[in-house]
Amino acid sequence: MSGFLRELESIDRSLLKDRIGRATEAEARRLLSAKASGGNLPPGSVAALVSPAAAGLLDEMAGLAKRITALRFGRTIQIYAPLYLSNHCVNSCVYCGFNSGNLVPRRTLSLEEVEREAGALKGRGIHQVLLVSGECPDEVPVGLLAECARRLKPMFPSVAVEIYPMSEEDYRILFNAGVDGLTIYQETYDKETYLQAHPAGPKRDFDHRLGAPERGGAAGFRQIGIGALLGLDDWRMEACLLARHAAYLTKHHWRSQVSISFPRLRPAAGGFQPPRPVSDRDLAQMIGALRLVLPDAGLVLSTREPPQFRDNMAGIGITRISAGSKTSPGGYLDEQGDAAGEQFSVHDSRTVDEVAAAVRSRGYDPVWKDWDAGFETDTPNRQGAA
Repeated sequence: MSGFLRELESIDRSLLKDRIGRATEAEARRLLSAKASGGNLPPGSVAALVSPAAAGLLDEMAGLAKRITALRFGRTIQIYAPLYLSNHCVNSCVYCGFNSGNLVPRRTLSLEEVEREAGALKGRGIHQVLLVSGECPDEVPVGLLAECARRLKPMFPSVAVEIYPMSEEDYRILFNAGVDGLTIYQETYDKETYLQAHPAGPKRDFDHRLGAPERGGAAGFRQIGIGALLGLDDWRMEACLLARHAAYLTKHHWRSQVSISFPRLRPAAGGFQPPRPVSDRDLAQMIGALRLVLPDAGLVLSTREPPQFRDNMAGIGITRISAGSKTSPGGYLDEQGDAAGEQFSVHDSRTVDEVAAAVRSRGYDPVWKDWDAGFETDTPNRQGAA
Protein backbone atom coordinates (compact mmCIF):
# COMPACT_ATOMS: atom_id res chain seq x y z
CA MET A 1 0.00 0.00 0.00
CA SER A 2 1.33 3.45 -0.91
CA GLY A 3 1.90 5.96 1.84
CA PHE A 4 -0.57 8.44 0.45
CA LEU A 5 -3.24 5.76 0.08
CA ARG A 6 -3.12 5.29 3.86
CA GLU A 7 -3.50 9.04 4.31
CA LEU A 8 -6.36 9.24 1.81
CA GLU A 9 -8.22 6.40 3.52
CA SER A 10 -7.95 8.22 6.84
CA ILE A 11 -9.79 11.27 5.50
CA ASP A 12 -13.51 11.46 6.32
CA ARG A 13 -14.96 12.79 3.06
CA SER A 14 -18.26 13.80 4.64
CA LEU A 15 -16.42 15.92 7.23
CA LEU A 16 -14.28 17.48 4.50
CA LYS A 17 -17.35 18.33 2.44
CA ASP A 18 -18.97 19.83 5.52
CA ARG A 19 -15.79 21.82 6.19
CA ILE A 20 -15.96 23.35 2.72
CA GLY A 21 -19.65 24.19 3.14
CA ARG A 22 -19.19 25.80 6.56
CA ALA A 23 -16.27 28.04 5.59
CA THR A 24 -16.95 31.76 5.77
CA GLU A 25 -15.68 34.73 3.79
CA ALA A 26 -14.08 36.07 6.97
CA GLU A 27 -12.09 32.85 7.36
CA ALA A 28 -10.92 33.02 3.75
CA ARG A 29 -9.91 36.67 4.23
CA ARG A 30 -7.84 35.74 7.27
CA LEU A 31 -6.00 33.14 5.22
CA LEU A 32 -5.30 35.65 2.45
CA SER A 33 -4.02 38.14 5.00
CA ALA A 34 -1.78 35.54 6.62
CA LYS A 35 -0.32 34.58 3.25
CA ALA A 36 0.17 38.20 2.21
CA SER A 37 2.15 38.71 5.42
CA GLY A 38 4.55 35.95 4.44
CA GLY A 39 3.03 33.04 6.31
CA ASN A 40 2.74 29.45 5.13
CA LEU A 41 -0.71 27.90 4.73
CA PRO A 42 -1.21 24.20 5.48
CA PRO A 43 -2.87 21.97 2.86
CA GLY A 44 -6.08 21.99 4.90
CA SER A 45 -6.47 25.70 4.11
CA VAL A 46 -7.60 24.81 0.60
CA ALA A 47 -11.05 23.87 1.96
CA ALA A 48 -11.81 27.48 2.90
CA LEU A 49 -10.11 28.98 -0.16
CA VAL A 50 -12.16 26.92 -2.65
CA SER A 51 -15.39 27.25 -0.67
CA PRO A 52 -18.46 29.01 -2.08
CA ALA A 53 -17.91 31.68 0.59
CA ALA A 54 -14.52 32.56 -0.95
CA ALA A 55 -15.83 32.91 -4.50
CA GLY A 56 -16.30 36.65 -4.04
CA LEU A 57 -12.60 37.05 -3.21
CA LEU A 58 -11.39 35.84 -6.58
CA ASP A 59 -9.73 39.14 -7.55
CA GLU A 60 -7.83 39.37 -4.27
CA MET A 61 -6.80 35.72 -4.52
CA ALA A 62 -5.61 36.15 -8.11
CA GLY A 63 -3.55 39.22 -7.24
CA LEU A 64 -1.84 37.44 -4.36
CA ALA A 65 -1.28 34.30 -6.46
CA LYS A 66 0.33 36.44 -9.16
CA ARG A 67 2.74 37.99 -6.65
CA ILE A 68 3.73 34.62 -5.23
CA THR A 69 4.22 33.10 -8.69
CA ALA A 70 6.47 35.99 -9.77
CA LEU A 71 8.49 35.68 -6.56
CA ARG A 72 9.03 31.92 -6.92
CA PHE A 73 9.19 31.50 -10.71
CA GLY A 74 9.93 34.93 -12.14
CA ARG A 75 8.07 36.28 -15.16
CA THR A 76 8.45 33.09 -17.16
CA ILE A 77 6.12 30.48 -18.63
CA GLN A 78 7.52 27.11 -19.71
CA ILE A 79 6.24 25.69 -23.00
CA TYR A 80 6.07 22.01 -23.90
CA ALA A 81 4.19 19.72 -26.27
CA PRO A 82 2.88 16.15 -26.09
CA LEU A 83 3.96 13.49 -28.58
CA TYR A 84 1.43 10.66 -28.85
CA LEU A 85 3.05 7.28 -29.49
CA SER A 86 -0.07 5.10 -29.63
CA ASN A 87 -3.83 5.23 -29.13
CA HIS A 88 -4.21 1.49 -28.59
CA CYS A 89 -5.79 0.94 -25.18
CA VAL A 90 -7.23 -1.97 -23.20
CA ASN A 91 -9.28 0.23 -20.85
CA SER A 92 -12.86 1.45 -21.20
CA CYS A 93 -12.60 4.86 -19.52
CA VAL A 94 -15.93 6.55 -20.24
CA TYR A 95 -14.39 9.99 -20.87
CA CYS A 96 -11.55 9.04 -23.24
CA GLY A 97 -11.39 8.87 -27.00
CA PHE A 98 -8.96 5.96 -26.68
CA ASN A 99 -11.65 3.85 -24.92
CA SER A 100 -11.23 0.27 -26.18
CA GLY A 101 -14.90 0.19 -27.16
CA ASN A 102 -14.70 3.24 -29.43
CA LEU A 103 -14.51 2.53 -33.15
CA VAL A 104 -11.66 4.91 -33.97
CA PRO A 105 -8.59 4.39 -36.18
CA ARG A 106 -5.80 2.82 -34.07
CA ARG A 107 -2.11 3.35 -34.60
CA THR A 108 1.24 2.86 -32.88
CA LEU A 109 4.11 4.86 -34.30
CA SER A 110 7.31 3.14 -35.36
CA LEU A 111 10.58 4.45 -33.94
CA GLU A 112 11.27 6.18 -37.22
CA GLU A 113 7.83 7.84 -37.15
CA VAL A 114 8.47 8.96 -33.56
CA GLU A 115 11.71 10.59 -34.67
CA ARG A 116 9.95 12.34 -37.54
CA GLU A 117 7.18 13.62 -35.26
CA ALA A 118 9.84 14.77 -32.80
CA GLY A 119 11.69 16.53 -35.60
CA ALA A 120 8.52 18.40 -36.51
CA LEU A 121 8.15 19.56 -32.89
CA LYS A 122 11.80 20.56 -32.71
CA GLY A 123 11.35 22.59 -35.89
CA ARG A 124 8.53 24.51 -34.21
CA GLY A 125 10.75 25.50 -31.30
CA ILE A 126 9.68 22.88 -28.76
CA HIS A 127 12.44 21.70 -26.39
CA GLN A 128 10.36 19.90 -23.76
CA VAL A 129 8.41 16.87 -24.97
CA LEU A 130 5.89 14.65 -23.17
CA LEU A 131 5.54 11.09 -24.55
CA VAL A 132 1.92 9.91 -24.28
CA SER A 133 0.27 6.58 -25.02
CA GLY A 134 -2.88 4.65 -24.27
CA GLU A 135 -2.68 1.81 -21.75
CA CYS A 136 -1.58 -1.14 -23.84
CA PRO A 137 1.76 -2.60 -22.71
CA ASP A 138 1.70 -5.13 -25.56
CA GLU A 139 1.76 -2.28 -28.09
CA VAL A 140 3.98 0.10 -26.09
CA PRO A 141 6.19 -1.97 -23.74
CA VAL A 142 8.73 -0.41 -21.43
CA GLY A 143 11.53 -1.37 -23.83
CA LEU A 144 9.95 0.64 -26.66
CA LEU A 145 9.46 3.64 -24.39
CA ALA A 146 13.09 3.44 -23.27
CA GLU A 147 14.32 3.30 -26.86
CA CYS A 148 12.14 6.31 -27.75
CA ALA A 149 13.71 8.22 -24.87
CA ARG A 150 17.24 7.28 -25.92
CA ARG A 151 16.59 8.48 -29.47
CA LEU A 152 14.90 11.72 -28.43
CA LYS A 153 17.17 12.74 -25.56
CA PRO A 154 19.84 14.20 -27.91
CA MET A 155 17.07 16.35 -29.46
CA PHE A 156 15.33 17.56 -26.30
CA PRO A 157 16.76 18.68 -22.94
CA SER A 158 13.62 17.32 -21.24
CA VAL A 159 11.77 14.10 -22.11
CA ALA A 160 8.87 13.12 -19.84
CA VAL A 161 6.18 10.43 -20.03
CA GLU A 162 2.43 10.27 -19.47
CA ILE A 163 1.69 6.57 -19.75
CA TYR A 164 0.14 3.64 -17.89
CA PRO A 165 1.22 2.99 -14.25
CA MET A 166 4.43 0.99 -13.94
CA SER A 167 6.49 -0.69 -11.26
CA GLU A 168 9.38 1.16 -9.66
CA GLU A 169 11.77 -1.13 -11.55
CA ASP A 170 10.24 -0.23 -14.93
CA TYR A 171 10.23 3.47 -14.06
CA ARG A 172 13.93 3.18 -13.26
CA ILE A 173 14.53 1.66 -16.72
CA LEU A 174 12.95 4.77 -18.24
CA PHE A 175 14.90 7.06 -15.94
CA ASN A 176 18.17 5.43 -16.95
CA ALA A 177 17.16 5.82 -20.62
CA GLY A 178 16.89 9.59 -20.17
CA VAL A 179 13.30 10.22 -19.06
CA ASP A 180 13.32 12.95 -16.41
CA GLY A 181 9.62 13.40 -15.65
CA LEU A 182 6.44 11.44 -14.99
CA THR A 183 2.90 12.78 -15.34
CA ILE A 184 0.05 10.60 -14.12
CA TYR A 185 -3.39 11.83 -13.12
CA GLN A 186 -5.39 9.97 -10.52
CA GLU A 187 -8.42 11.13 -12.56
CA THR A 188 -10.54 11.43 -9.38
CA TYR A 189 -9.78 10.89 -5.71
CA ASP A 190 -13.28 9.58 -5.01
CA LYS A 191 -13.03 5.80 -5.34
CA GLU A 192 -16.72 5.25 -6.11
CA THR A 193 -16.65 7.83 -8.90
CA TYR A 194 -13.38 6.35 -10.13
CA LEU A 195 -14.87 2.87 -10.47
CA GLN A 196 -17.90 4.24 -12.32
CA ALA A 197 -15.64 6.04 -14.80
CA HIS A 198 -13.41 2.98 -15.31
CA PRO A 199 -15.79 0.04 -15.73
CA ALA A 200 -13.23 -2.39 -17.20
CA GLY A 201 -9.53 -2.82 -17.79
CA PRO A 202 -6.42 -2.71 -15.60
CA LYS A 203 -6.93 1.01 -14.95
CA ARG A 204 -9.84 0.02 -12.71
CA ASP A 205 -7.24 -0.63 -9.99
CA PHE A 206 -7.54 2.65 -8.03
CA ASP A 207 -4.85 1.76 -5.47
CA HIS A 208 -2.20 0.78 -8.03
CA ARG A 209 -2.66 4.03 -9.94
CA LEU A 210 -2.56 6.16 -6.78
CA GLY A 211 0.84 4.70 -5.87
CA ALA A 212 2.42 5.43 -9.26
CA PRO A 213 3.78 8.93 -8.41
CA GLU A 214 5.50 7.50 -5.33
CA ARG A 215 7.07 4.72 -7.37
CA GLY A 216 8.22 7.33 -9.89
CA GLY A 217 9.73 9.44 -7.14
CA ALA A 218 11.56 6.40 -5.76
CA ALA A 219 12.89 5.66 -9.27
CA GLY A 220 14.51 9.10 -9.41
CA PHE A 221 12.35 11.19 -11.77
CA ARG A 222 13.18 14.87 -11.49
CA GLN A 223 9.59 15.93 -12.11
CA ILE A 224 6.36 14.34 -10.85
CA GLY A 225 3.08 15.67 -12.26
CA ILE A 226 -0.33 14.86 -10.79
CA GLY A 227 -3.88 16.02 -11.45
CA ALA A 228 -7.58 15.23 -11.39
CA LEU A 229 -9.89 15.17 -14.41
CA LEU A 230 -12.14 18.09 -13.58
CA GLY A 231 -15.75 17.33 -14.41
CA LEU A 232 -15.97 13.83 -12.98
CA ASP A 233 -16.57 14.77 -9.32
CA ASP A 234 -16.90 17.81 -7.04
CA TRP A 235 -14.01 20.08 -8.04
CA ARG A 236 -13.74 21.53 -4.53
CA MET A 237 -13.17 18.11 -3.02
CA GLU A 238 -10.67 17.25 -5.75
CA ALA A 239 -8.76 20.48 -5.02
CA CYS A 240 -8.47 19.64 -1.32
CA LEU A 241 -7.20 16.13 -2.00
CA LEU A 242 -4.84 17.25 -4.75
CA ALA A 243 -3.25 19.63 -2.25
CA ARG A 244 -2.83 16.82 0.26
CA HIS A 245 -1.32 14.55 -2.41
CA ALA A 246 1.12 17.21 -3.64
CA ALA A 247 2.18 18.03 -0.06
CA TYR A 248 2.78 14.33 0.63
CA LEU A 249 4.93 13.88 -2.48
CA THR A 250 6.89 17.06 -1.74
CA LYS A 251 7.68 15.84 1.76
CA HIS A 252 8.56 12.23 0.94
CA HIS A 253 10.12 12.69 -2.53
CA TRP A 254 11.82 16.02 -2.08
CA ARG A 255 14.29 15.46 -4.92
CA SER A 256 11.38 15.61 -7.39
CA GLN A 257 9.66 18.85 -8.33
CA VAL A 258 5.91 18.34 -7.98
CA SER A 259 3.51 19.89 -10.46
CA ILE A 260 -0.26 19.91 -10.73
CA SER A 261 -2.32 19.96 -13.92
CA PHE A 262 -5.91 21.15 -14.22
CA PRO A 263 -7.43 19.18 -17.12
CA ARG A 264 -11.10 19.99 -17.59
CA LEU A 265 -12.79 17.15 -19.38
CA ARG A 266 -13.57 17.76 -23.02
CA PRO A 267 -16.07 15.97 -25.28
CA ALA A 268 -14.57 12.73 -26.61
CA ALA A 269 -15.37 9.93 -29.04
CA GLY A 270 -18.28 7.85 -27.81
CA GLY A 271 -20.48 10.86 -27.00
CA PHE A 272 -19.02 11.61 -23.56
CA GLN A 273 -20.01 14.87 -21.86
CA PRO A 274 -18.59 15.88 -18.43
CA PRO A 275 -21.18 15.09 -15.70
CA ARG A 276 -20.04 17.92 -13.38
CA PRO A 277 -18.78 20.80 -15.55
CA VAL A 278 -16.31 23.26 -14.03
CA SER A 279 -16.66 26.93 -15.00
CA ASP A 280 -13.81 29.34 -15.74
CA ARG A 281 -14.38 31.09 -12.40
CA ASP A 282 -14.35 27.76 -10.57
CA LEU A 283 -11.07 26.77 -12.20
CA ALA A 284 -9.51 30.18 -11.55
CA GLN A 285 -10.46 29.88 -7.87
CA MET A 286 -8.96 26.39 -7.69
CA ILE A 287 -5.70 27.50 -9.32
CA GLY A 288 -5.41 30.51 -7.03
CA ALA A 289 -6.07 28.44 -3.91
CA LEU A 290 -3.46 25.83 -4.78
CA ARG A 291 -0.86 28.48 -5.58
CA LEU A 292 -1.34 30.07 -2.15
CA VAL A 293 -0.95 26.73 -0.36
CA LEU A 294 1.74 25.24 -2.66
CA PRO A 295 3.94 28.21 -3.63
CA ASP A 296 6.71 26.07 -5.17
CA ALA A 297 4.57 23.67 -7.20
CA GLY A 298 4.48 23.98 -10.96
CA LEU A 299 0.92 24.58 -12.16
CA VAL A 300 0.06 23.45 -15.68
CA LEU A 301 -2.66 24.25 -18.25
CA SER A 302 -2.93 22.25 -21.46
CA THR A 303 -4.57 22.98 -24.80
CA ARG A 304 -7.78 21.45 -23.41
CA GLU A 305 -8.46 25.02 -22.25
CA PRO A 306 -9.66 27.94 -24.43
CA PRO A 307 -7.05 30.48 -25.58
CA GLN A 308 -8.40 33.49 -23.67
CA PHE A 309 -8.55 31.62 -20.37
CA ARG A 310 -5.00 30.30 -20.80
CA ASP A 311 -3.74 33.78 -21.64
CA ASN A 312 -5.48 35.29 -18.62
CA MET A 313 -4.11 32.66 -16.23
CA ALA A 314 -0.49 32.92 -17.40
CA GLY A 315 1.43 34.05 -14.35
CA ILE A 316 -1.62 33.94 -12.07
CA GLY A 317 -0.48 30.64 -10.66
CA ILE A 318 0.15 28.92 -14.00
CA THR A 319 3.83 28.35 -14.82
CA ARG A 320 3.70 25.83 -17.66
CA ILE A 321 1.54 25.41 -20.76
CA SER A 322 1.43 23.16 -23.80
CA ALA A 323 1.35 24.61 -27.29
CA GLY A 324 0.53 23.46 -30.80
CA SER A 325 -0.69 20.14 -29.39
CA LYS A 326 -1.99 17.19 -31.37
CA THR A 327 -3.65 14.41 -29.37
CA SER A 328 -3.38 11.58 -31.90
CA PRO A 329 -0.41 9.45 -33.04
CA GLY A 330 1.00 10.99 -36.20
CA GLY A 331 -0.82 14.27 -35.67
CA TYR A 332 2.15 16.57 -36.30
CA LEU A 333 2.84 15.15 -39.76
CA ASP A 334 -0.76 14.67 -40.80
CA GLU A 335 -0.66 16.52 -44.12
CA GLN A 336 -2.22 13.45 -45.77
CA GLY A 337 -4.86 13.03 -43.06
CA ASP A 338 -3.50 9.69 -41.86
CA ALA A 339 -3.36 10.41 -38.12
CA ALA A 340 -5.22 8.02 -35.84
CA GLY A 341 -8.14 8.87 -33.55
CA GLU A 342 -7.49 11.61 -31.00
CA GLN A 343 -7.73 11.30 -27.22
CA PHE A 344 -9.75 14.50 -26.79
CA SER A 345 -10.59 17.60 -28.79
CA VAL A 346 -8.09 20.44 -28.44
CA HIS A 347 -9.61 23.81 -27.49
CA ASP A 348 -6.56 26.02 -28.06
CA SER A 349 -5.48 25.29 -31.62
CA ARG A 350 -2.98 28.15 -31.95
CA THR A 351 0.51 27.43 -33.26
CA VAL A 352 3.54 27.36 -30.97
CA ASP A 353 4.61 30.78 -32.24
CA GLU A 354 1.15 32.22 -31.61
CA VAL A 355 1.10 30.91 -28.05
CA ALA A 356 4.59 32.30 -27.41
CA ALA A 357 3.52 35.67 -28.78
CA ALA A 358 0.50 35.70 -26.46
CA VAL A 359 2.77 34.94 -23.49
CA ARG A 360 5.04 37.86 -24.42
CA SER A 361 2.06 40.18 -24.86
CA ARG A 362 1.25 39.57 -21.17
CA GLY A 363 4.73 40.63 -20.13
CA TYR A 364 6.11 37.13 -19.62
CA ASP A 365 8.97 35.29 -21.27
CA PRO A 366 8.29 31.90 -22.88
CA VAL A 367 10.87 29.38 -21.65
CA TRP A 368 11.72 26.55 -23.99
CA LYS A 369 14.34 24.85 -21.82
CA ASP A 370 14.69 25.14 -18.06
CA TRP A 371 17.54 22.81 -17.12
CA ASP A 372 20.46 20.71 -18.28
CA ALA A 373 21.42 17.38 -16.75
CA GLY A 374 25.03 18.54 -16.71
CA PHE A 375 24.21 21.27 -14.21
CA GLU A 376 22.59 18.95 -11.68
CA THR A 377 24.43 18.68 -8.37
CA ASP A 378 21.97 16.99 -6.03
CA THR A 379 20.21 14.44 -8.23
CA PRO A 380 21.18 10.79 -7.68
CA ASN A 381 23.31 9.08 -10.31
CA ARG A 382 21.04 7.50 -12.91
CA GLN A 383 22.48 4.04 -12.49
CA GLY A 384 22.20 4.21 -8.71
CA ALA A 385 18.94 6.12 -8.37
CA ALA A 386 16.89 5.14 -5.36
